Amino acid sequence: MYHKEEERCGVTEKQKKKFKKMQGKLSHEWEVRVPASIVWETYGTLELGKVVAQLLPNLIEKVELVEGDGGVGTVLALTLPEGTPGFNFYKEKFTKIDHENRVKETEVVEGGYLLFGFTLYRVRLEIIEKDNGTSIIRSSVEYEIGEGSAADPSIVSTKALEVMAQVVGRNLEEKNASVGNA
Repeated sequence: MYHKEEERCGVTEKQKKKFKKMQGKLSHEWEVRVPASIVWETYGTLELGKVVAQLLPNLIEKVELVEGDGGVGTVLALTLPEGTPGFNFYKEKFTKIDHENRVKETEVVEGGYLLFGFTLYRVRLEIIEKDNGTSIIRSSVEYEIGEGSAADPSIVSTKALEVMAQVVGRNLEEKNASVGNA
């Protein structure tokens, strides 16, 4: 498929050699009125995929556990809704889960941005305690494009992660408020 994309875009082998290896990082932060420990209960586990598929079916249609138990090495298959620009399927692998510092990293291992010439597409999710009742969801995307690739870094965005943080954060705020009022 990638070679067909190159042909369709009119990029020749000679032109590809002119492109250098490229790296980049984008970040977004969202504050939620929920303690970091409660946010991490969702973000640090397999629960995040279930919640996102339930609350944002227009973003993620389906999340399937391919292997693992939610720890490092876990692989998920994510299906995006039909009509999603770019690609509609990818697999990601959990490469880091740090419960003490509330950090989770995943890397695309099949499909997704790899189809467009990216050699690395990593998502880093950090839950930062701001005070006892407030925390920050920091979502970052790191990427690398291989030397000679015609991949376009402008297609990388944190928009899906922003929407996810907002919707999951609001859901957790509502749940936390109802527990507090019970």
